[in-house]
Amino acid sequence: MENIILIGFMGSGKTTIGLKLSYYLRCPVVDTDKEIEREEKRTVSEIFAADGEGYFRDKETECLKKLLKEPGRRIISAGGGLPLREQNRKLLHELGRVFYLRAGAGTIWERLKYDTTRPLLQGNDPQERIRTLLAERDAYYRDAADVTVDVDNKEFEQIMDEIEKQL
Repeated sequence: MENIILIGFMGSGKTTIGLKLSYYLRCPVVDTDKEIEREEKRTVSEIFAADGEGYFRDKETECLKKLLKEPGRRIISAGGGLPLREQNRKLLHELGRVFYLRAGAGTIWERLKYDTTRPLLQGNDPQERIRTLLAERDAYYRDAADVTVDVDNKEFEQIMDEIEKQL
């Protein structure tokens, strides 16, 4: 069976769903942000602050290339900005079946309003930033996805059932 890749905006549930799927399907989960943090020995926020977003996006591409070379089935939770690069969208399709966990701005805000670790949400109006980024990224997410799963107002079990039906 092929890899399962979860994409979507920060706070859409990729990490939580990835862990639940990993337990349910008995296969390992890989979080691209965590892989980069482990390799760089610093957090995503620290990477953004020291080297900028471009550097981090290069690291995401390197991470996908490494995953392509590794054997075995995995669940891959991709960072929220990873699908922005066309090269990364192609790599995601090569890696396996891509599920876009689509969440609305209200859902994202409710999940992240107390999270100070998200570099792209630091600023005066994080709700507007969420709306803007969602609008900018939706087309890239849809282009990268094989399946879109709307996650607003759904329990994790419902989302898992939808993914399972597509497998």
